[in-house]
Amino acid sequence: MPLTIPAPEPTPPEAVIEVRGVCRAFGSNEVLKNISVDIPARRTTAIIGPSGTGKSVLLKHIVGLLTPDKGEIRIFGKNIHALPRKELYAVRKRMGMLFQAGALFDSISVGENIGFPLVHHGGGLSEDQIRAKVNEKLELVGMAGFYDRPTAALSGGQRKRVSLARAIVMEPEVVFFDEPNSGLDPITSDTIDQLIRDMKAALGITFVVISHDIVGTVGVADYICVLERGGVAAWGSTADVLKSDHPMVRAFLSRNLDLDGISGNRVPLPTARPQQPT
Repeated sequence: MPLTIPAPEPTPPEAVIEVRGVCRAFGSNEVLKNISVDIPARRTTAIIGPSGTGKSVLLKHIVGLLTPDKGEIRIFGKNIHALPRKELYAVRKRMGMLFQAGALFDSISVGENIGFPLVHHGGGLSEDQIRAKVNEKLELVGMAGFYDRPTAALSGGQRKRVSLARAIVMEPEVVFFDEPNSGLDPITSDTIDQLIRDMKAALGITFVVISHDIVGTVGVADYICVLERGGVAAWGSTADVLKSDHPMVRAFLSRNLDLDGISGNRVPLPTARPQQPT
């Protein structure tokens, strides 16, 4: 069955994240080479490319964990690497993060994991208010009634859902995903992809996804940035990137998709979706 992709927009929404001429080297190894890209508000943007092309390093620059050698990154119109610590923390409170391994605390319950940001950064909410907000997010990710469940007993897919609930519990404007489907079986991966689509539709959040799962990426992303050797090989709407004539982009995507069979906003899937490692 063909995969439906979002139709390209005549004009992208305003950029919530602006990356301008970002360069970063570690010793003699140039990891990011003059990266410039706009990430539109209230859309899902995927950053993809072969291993070692700088995807995770770029993400760490965007969230302010690393500082570029050259260039700047503006989020909500502010150059995050020029902000005083207090203002940087204020910007970060408007962002959420779903880590590759989930980064959950197994020693506490599901509800306590999700409520952790509210306890420490929620502005003095009562215990009842925190429980209400957590239960609301659990329902959004399809895990109503799991508040008091032990985190250590969750399956891989359930841990991803809980991680997503924690990422959105502060009601951020931007959420970053680092390999959201890593370690999941194909059926669970599809469920997580659907959750991302549902969250964007329900909450109007800007999502930034780093992923090796090309089929899932094409299914959730409105815009795609393809990195090659630390530079941007392709950037644009998903439909436009799938039609790119860049040799590396076509070779990379065609491992998982029948690019020659694209018709309108439908893309034929491979005969079997690649099994994710367990």
